[in-house]
Amino acid sequence: MEKIRALLSQVDSTKIFFTDLNGRTRGLAINPDNIEKITESGIGFDGSSIDGITTVDDSDRLLFPVLDSLRIVDFSDKKLGFFIGRIDKEKGVSSSSDPRAILVNVIENAEKEFGFRFLMGPEYEFFLLKGDEFNEAKHTDRAGYFYSDPYDKGDIVRESIVEILHKCGIPFEKDHHEVTPSQHEINFECTSPVEAADQTLLFMHVARKVASSFGYYVTFMPKPFNDHNRSAFHMHLSMQDMEGNNLFYNESDNYGLSILSKYFIGGILKYARETSIIMASTYNSYKAYTLEREAPIARGWGVRNRSSMIRVPYASNPSATRLELRSPDPSGNVYLQMAVFIAMGLQGIREKIEPGEPDVGSVYKKINQLQITNIDLLPRSMYEALAEAEKSSFLLNLLGDRLFNSYLSLKIKEWETFRTSVTTLEHAAYLAI
Repeated sequence: MEKIRALLSQVDSTKIFFTDLNGRTRGLAINPDNIEKITESGIGFDGSSIDGITTVDDSDRLLFPVLDSLRIVDFSDKKLGFFIGRIDKEKGVSSSSDPRAILVNVIENAEKEFGFRFLMGPEYEFFLLKGDEFNEAKHTDRAGYFYSDPYDKGDIVRESIVEILHKCGIPFEKDHHEVTPSQHEINFECTSPVEAADQTLLFMHVARKVASSFGYYVTFMPKPFNDHNRSAFHMHLSMQDMEGNNLFYNESDNYGLSILSKYFIGGILKYARETSIIMASTYNSYKAYTLEREAPIARGWGVRNRSSMIRVPYASNPSATRLELRSPDPSGNVYLQMAVFIAMGLQGIREKIEPGEPDVGSVYKKINQLQITNIDLLPRSMYEALAEAEKSSFLLNLLGDRLFNSYLSLKIKEWETFRTSVTTLEHAAYLAI
């Protein structure tokens, strides 16, 4: 605790951050002089005022700082003490609606049941705009994949983001301009899934603050523009035993994959449709599932194949053997996305689900979209995703009754809101009728 106090004495403000069920970051400023008391007893808040946490008749919740999550974030104008928060219903009783607790449980159970540990490497894509209105005039550049400055107007912004995070002890792997105008990507080094999810909250906070300091606006909206690619949230995952050996690798296999990795893939493929509302959680998310826009639209796996939902990337050595899940987007709750990813794979191992043969060639060229329902495809609408999730015993068992029902309730309300809202496109198509 003395080390924590010493670090907090250097900051201008201290905040505890967590996510609601929609994945929106929430923050509470605290007095660092009270950190010992807050760590011991928590700090009370109204859980009913936050999406999906609890109801008004049972509203009291406690927020605790996760002490080893503390990062000193050195912005140009001030320093921030950044904690990740844990939500309890009562002291010592974890809240059933805390998304972080779901991921922690999945990781702990994987170690107890199988002796497995995981490393997660996320890829973050986002748009850097001149404001928060999405039209062509808001683009900051017309650059493309791997363009450099002066064409890439976001280069200095990305540089500032990774510099601040590096000072927090979070080294990046690479950053670059993406395929679409004003779109960028930053990848960070692999770490444990819980730490990777915690770092996501920090990354998004830093990205928004830095962009604002340059007069720009960062959005993680999946599909802000009709004619451009979506922003994705690709997750790279490797599985190890307790000695650190990579359990996805098998040198005698044609693809270098172990039977465990294939069962893992099989589980993801089996449960992909019923968990889609977690991976692609907004009404806007499903506008991205279209041909030739780099968003996977079908259940399948491939080796080095970026049109596949699950890609097995090239690995220069066995320890780097991993799976990349390409269906999620950055608008969702990162704790639930990572928890579902791992839980699907583990269920595949339990059930010994064979994944079938890998995709060969472009998946996009083999898909007939002139069908309303096709179980080989990922859901193409929020309604379809919700219909699959409602009947999912897998998702219910993973999330628990309360969180499952709260999450679906939120998402059904969102779907109903957009379903009944008249758009300018409808005006253009139907006004003359």
